[in-house]
Amino acid sequence: MDLTSKQRAQLRALANGIDTILIVGKDGIGDNLVKQANDALEARELIKGRVLENSLLSAREAAEELAPLTRSEVVQVIGSRFVLYRQSHRKDKTDKIILVQDKKKRG
Repeated sequence: MDLTSKQRAQLRALANGIDTILIVGKDGIGDNLVKQANDALEARELIKGRVLENSLLSAREAAEELAPLTRSEVVQVIGSRFVLYRQSHRKDKTDKIILVQDKKKRG
């Protein structure tokens, strides 16, 4: 699922108000971190991560490595922080994020 620029803008705005819950340290991206990210994405859909200074990865590298492992999309990378999004598949989730739809002009 590729996000449009309007959907990215919407998710970036939503990400401003959330706390950083995922931290990539010197160990990089291991099974534990991937499981933690998967659990958080299923519960919240939108998560913010941070790469510590002692990590061997940049924020961009960490986000791009985590995205395919968690089947998520990289929304943005700024400095040492990154934001990932994955639509929840839980039927009982009531506060799902509804993405804006791009209206294509037809001529």
